[in-house]
Amino acid sequence: MANDNNSRSFGEDFKHRVKAVKTTRWIRFAVVAAIFIAWVAWLGSWWVLIFLLLLFDIYITGYIPFTWWKKSDNKVVKSVMSWVDAIVYALILVYFVFTFIGQNYQIPSSSLEKSLLVGDYLWVNKTAYGPRVPMTPIHFPLVQNTLPVINTKSYTEWPKWKYRRLKGLGNVERGDIVVFNFPAGDTVTTKVTNPDYYTLVSMLGRFAVHNNKEQFGDVIYRPVDRRENYVKRAVGLPGERLKIVDDVIYIDGKPMAQPENVQFNYFFQMRDGVMSEHDWDELGISVDDRNIVPVAPGELRNVAMNGFLVNDDGSVPTIYVSPLTPAMIEKLEANPRTTRIMKVPATEQTPLFPEGVSDSWTRADYGELWIPQKGKSIKLDDYTWKIYNRCIRNYEGHDDAYIKDGTVYIDGKPAKTYTFAMDYYFMMGDNRDNSADSRYWGFVPEDHIVGKPWRVLVSFDKDKSLLNGGVRWERVLKPANPDK
Repeated sequence: MANDNNSRSFGEDFKHRVKAVKTTRWIRFAVVAAIFIAWVAWLGSWWVLIFLLLLFDIYITGYIPFTWWKKSDNKVVKSVMSWVDAIVYALILVYFVFTFIGQNYQIPSSSLEKSLLVGDYLWVNKTAYGPRVPMTPIHFPLVQNTLPVINTKSYTEWPKWKYRRLKGLGNVERGDIVVFNFPAGDTVTTKVTNPDYYTLVSMLGRFAVHNNKEQFGDVIYRPVDRRENYVKRAVGLPGERLKIVDDVIYIDGKPMAQPENVQFNYFFQMRDGVMSEHDWDELGISVDDRNIVPVAPGELRNVAMNGFLVNDDGSVPTIYVSPLTPAMIEKLEANPRTTRIMKVPATEQTPLFPEGVSDSWTRADYGELWIPQKGKSIKLDDYTWKIYNRCIRNYEGHDDAYIKDGTVYIDGKPAKTYTFAMDYYFMMGDNRDNSADSRYWGFVPEDHIVGKPWRVLVSFDKDKSLLNGGVRWERVLKPANPDK
């Protein structure tokens, strides 16, 4: 048979191989080819069709010996390679699904409680806004940026592809909960991730962060799609003017309705000074949010003036502070043991965005800011430079942009205006007083948008054991955004 194959011309051998293929394999190839062609059409890069030849060889002609191990007489080789083959196929499938369809995502913080809870595992739909073509196409599909155990990068920085988004089912709308890459995550310290690098520099100075590797580790850069995933609610859209007055968001001068589960921090006190485990569970307050306010003897006058109970002997029933939704406040007000509920005043320890403009702002009284829109221009001066310089330099790639003597230079040339190349969004958490969001690190560029949470796949309560309420069965397959 080998001699026969060697004696045939390529054309004769090709015809022989094609004729020998069973009908069922032709059907499998036709299905795979149709899916591949549809994907190429969606991708919009028709040169990729050249890989159809590879699929034809895999299913029909078999010139490339991908399955050489199946002909081996060594049982160990066959066993090992069958596992390798299955794993490779699985990883390729996972890569394409996670890149172009959707992926799972875990809620790590309480910034969106009670809409989404710590311990929720979500399915994020990437087709909602259109999946991004990978900017770092060679990466391990099951981790974001760092391989566990060996603690090395899970991606290569070559090749790098420019930002491009495929056609999706729609655009980001106000009120959408959105997963995106953390914009301020372009530069990170390997040992300290919270607070982020830019907050550390603002608090401690660049020299202290870069020259203390023992505490902060190395300072490294991450490409857009390898930055940490965040999830927040889109409250401001491109081209809008946003302002916050007494915790109410105003868009273009009009107040926006609050999400049903919006939370703010409140002081509250029970007459007997006791919150039992049952009381906390009834309100739905997690262990991490069950905080006590220490009261020094010299503060008794202020405590009484704010309406909190002070006993005749000078003792003060415990004053608690927790994030509360309107529904939780109603429950507390209906409890005859409750003596006082008071909103915590907004004071800032972390600088707000943008520095140099927001000095008198708080998270409760913030702005006004115009949100950049693709194709729209701004006048460049000292004020607008403070607000939009990061968009121009870091997000839109004008590394050689700076201001000198009141004149802005972009790519080495003086510029009086700038036209934005991308749309931007203003993102906030529903847990308003405990959310690191756009009020602190600024706008989210469109190339950072990952997708839209669709459903809660499963939810685990870290405060309880698996056999004692640790699985929140009532949240399984629940819509990820109950407000829409």
